[in-house]
Amino acid sequence: MANALYDIPLKQIDGSETSLASYRGKVLLVVNVASKCGLTPQYSALESLYQDKQAKGLEVLGFPANNFKGQEPGSDSEIASFCSTNYDVHFPLFSKISVLGEDQHPLYAQLTEAVPAATGEGPFRERLKGYGINPTSQTDVLWNFEKFLVGRNGEVVGRFSPDVTADDPRLVAAIDAELAKAA
Repeated sequence: MANALYDIPLKQIDGSETSLASYRGKVLLVVNVASKCGLTPQYSALESLYQDKQAKGLEVLGFPANNFKGQEPGSDSEIASFCSTNYDVHFPLFSKISVLGEDQHPLYAQLTEAVPAATGEGPFRERLKGYGINPTSQTDVLWNFEKFLVGRNGEVVGRFSPDVTADDPRLVAAIDAELAKAA
């Protein structure tokens, strides 16, 4: 299963075909992103994390998704422009996908199967209920900016709630532990 992640066909935000195979041996932070979400400012912290740890082997990978209240309505080119203009994003962005439901992308099917529960997700789930949003599945991606950590060997080693930010000590410690491991 670990290396199967590398074989899933993906599209970069410019439309070119790719897969995660080019990231083999790196630590990956896979994040479903959105431009019109209350959590959108996390782009800044994700970019800082990427700049800080890329040389050590971290790749932050952004996957735009419009699964939550239509918060990513834009086209791939509009999303790329938004991220560049508003947050000076340099980490790789991919073509918009679905992260849950019947049209869930195979990448997210494997990520959620590998790590069904997110660190720190209780408070955020409760916050969503306050907005009348009551996700029923405990394993589905909860909202935009949920994060999956993939080790250098392609194994999914962690999952973090949308409100666990890129500078959260729990996430940083998990990333540093993976970066310390040999490829």
